[in-house]
Amino acid sequence: MKKIIFATGNEGKLKEIKVILDMEGVEILSMQEAGIHADIEENGTTFQENAIIKAKTIGELTGEIVLADDSGLEIDYLNKEPGVYSARYAGEDTPYSIKNQMLLDRLEGVEMEQRTARFVCVIAAALPDGRVITTRGTIEGYIGHAPAGENGFGYDPIFYVPEYRCSTAQLTMEQKNRLSHRGKALRAMKEELKVYLEAEV
Repeated sequence: MKKIIFATGNEGKLKEIKVILDMEGVEILSMQEAGIHADIEENGTTFQENAIIKAKTIGELTGEIVLADDSGLEIDYLNKEPGVYSARYAGEDTPYSIKNQMLLDRLEGVEMEQRTARFVCVIAAALPDGRVITTRGTIEGYIGHAPAGENGFGYDPIFYVPEYRCSTAQLTMEQKNRLSHRGKALRAMKEELKVYLEAEV
């Protein structure tokens, strides 16, 4: 059984990851499940830099295939904020209900056509041979006028998907995995990993 460690402590994220990356003969472990406790300083200025920092740090500690993602919300009207600081916006321990409300307050009075936004996800894979592979996925939408839905996490309740006429927190898990930035980046990474694992056999 091949092991892949995903450098995240976010349970909601890990659930999505395990569903999408499901591969025969491969076990996906969180850092906690792999018994790794590391404090990683995400000091990159782009999603790609941060994902690579996380994957390489844990890869060097374990010698295993390590995946890491960096993702966030870009709001065009707010000069693409919160961007790479999405998780740390208004403080890392601030509940997302407060972060979401703060963003809605900053967009008060702004018309829907100016509320364009996207979720971005970059996934990096640090391989035991020293190579690093990255994939990227995005989902375009708008920032709604009020939070809606209970199914997602993070900024999902305020991110409005026009083709479904609802927020990402109102989508089913299946719909979200098909559409989401993380789903797209993970499916692309799955193909890259299949090639790598097949070459290893």
